[in-house]
Amino acid sequence: MIRSFVGQLAPETVALFFLGMVVLAGILLKLQVSMKIARLGSRAPRIRFYLPYAIDFMYRTIKAGNTGQRLTYWEDTILVSNEASDLNSPKTTELDAGISNRMIFTKDPVNIKAVLADQFADYGRGVSFHRDSREFLGDSIFNTDGESWYRSRNLIRPMFARERLVDTEIFEDHVQRLISCLAGDTSPNGSRVVDIGPLVFRYSLDAATDYLLGQGTDSLQNSQTMFADAFQKVLHHQVVIYRMSGFNFILPKAQFRRNLKVMDDFLKPYIDRTLNLSAAELDRKLSKKDTFLDSLAGFTRDRQVIRDQLVAVLLAGRDTTAGTLAFCIFELSRNPDVVAKLRQEINSQLGLDPNSRRPTYADLKEMKYLAAVLSETMRLYPAVPFNIRTALRDTTLPRGGGPDGLSPIGILANTPIFYSTILMHQDPTNYGPPGSPNYFDPKKFLPQRWLSGWQPKPWHFIPFNGGPRICLGQQFALIEMGYTIVRVIQAFKQIIAHPSKGKDKVDDPVLRVEITLSPGSELNCAFVKDDESRVQVSVQLIPQARVK
Repeated sequence: MIRSFVGQLAPETVALFFLGMVVLAGILLKLQVSMKIARLGSRAPRIRFYLPYAIDFMYRTIKAGNTGQRLTYWEDTILVSNEASDLNSPKTTELDAGISNRMIFTKDPVNIKAVLADQFADYGRGVSFHRDSREFLGDSIFNTDGESWYRSRNLIRPMFARERLVDTEIFEDHVQRLISCLAGDTSPNGSRVVDIGPLVFRYSLDAATDYLLGQGTDSLQNSQTMFADAFQKVLHHQVVIYRMSGFNFILPKAQFRRNLKVMDDFLKPYIDRTLNLSAAELDRKLSKKDTFLDSLAGFTRDRQVIRDQLVAVLLAGRDTTAGTLAFCIFELSRNPDVVAKLRQEINSQLGLDPNSRRPTYADLKEMKYLAAVLSETMRLYPAVPFNIRTALRDTTLPRGGGPDGLSPIGILANTPIFYSTILMHQDPTNYGPPGSPNYFDPKKFLPQRWLSGWQPKPWHFIPFNGGPRICLGQQFALIEMGYTIVRVIQAFKQIIAHPSKGKDKVDDPVLRVEITLSPGSELNCAFVKDDESRVQVSVQLIPQARVK
């Protein structure tokens, strides 16, 4: 009877009927999801969008990322909601597009603490993140949860034990090459204005590969290193994959995979050489001075496991340190008073002559103002400014829902939680009212705040993340950065900031946000040695290939 009835209807009517049924089913499913969220907790303030599945929001997000405006976009669009009149500048918002395409965005330290520590078992990388990162990061520590993550962490942890990090001499040869480049010695026209961004990224790559593989890439001496270029292109494409979310299947991957092959081809001889060692040869090597690769081979002979962990640690060890160093040196160039105080501390501890005693691990631990400079750089320019976790089960976030913004937020399994370390670090509400004791403008580079009695509240400053996934390499990074800054200050009396090409003043750096934070514009500086009484500085840049 139903078939007969349908047969009497016009095709347009049948199509309209089935379209109505699809819409009705979608409404009912949406209602079911909303009721499930309501049983768990409240809703966060909603983000505005106007096209189905928030396509307009996605487009604006990608555009902001590509134009270096992601930070401003979060502040002006993502953390602004339809309920803004009820909640002034919410710290947590949600985008609810489609039936189950809900996303949470937060800069609230209470929620970030819950995701990273208090409710650690409820949040992780998730299935989607693992799938989207599998070709690049494999099953490494950054791309797994549960038992797989635990095994990876135990595999890597011994390489960052304190007793392995006290040898600061591993940086010296690379630092001297960096200092030579900063001085402009490689320039055919004698120019001393250099863009420090590409240089410190090459330096960090050389140091990281030396520590991990036992041999550096020497990219400071060879700006055309294919591995460095391929690595950067893979990172960029990986970020586009993340931003496209459920639509990333439309992205072409041929170039991405070619660059992955360049990376893998570079690592393969090192892995082969280590795996070709007999057990006795490897034991002898491990008993002396082993590399990260040697240590991995001592635990596993699985080539893919070794490759995945190498790439993950190289990502962490190269890009995070390089970005922080670049911004630190640039801020020193804009703050001669900070350089003067650093020089005083270095002089009293080590001396200021380039041939003075090199800093040891113990020296670096004693230098409080140096620690303040590094902390302030990481506060203003955290290496991973935006991050993501996924709900592994139905759960909650402790705050941000309800009319007053203080109720728990209901979170369904597979809901992504995007959190911003950089916005939390710079959030004025975390610093007290202007004029209050120990108040310092959160938007300004002021290392003295760390020595004045001011201290961030717990979870208001997390440059290395926190909780069980806190960065294993944080001490290695701090030692490398501290050693580098000390040796640069010993080599140069002044660091002078210069405008970018076509500009008549030194602007704030453009922030390039991918997986990590890096300069999105030239950071031009001139480096003046002690024995130079008068320096002629050309605005002609030393030719440098960008390998950020």
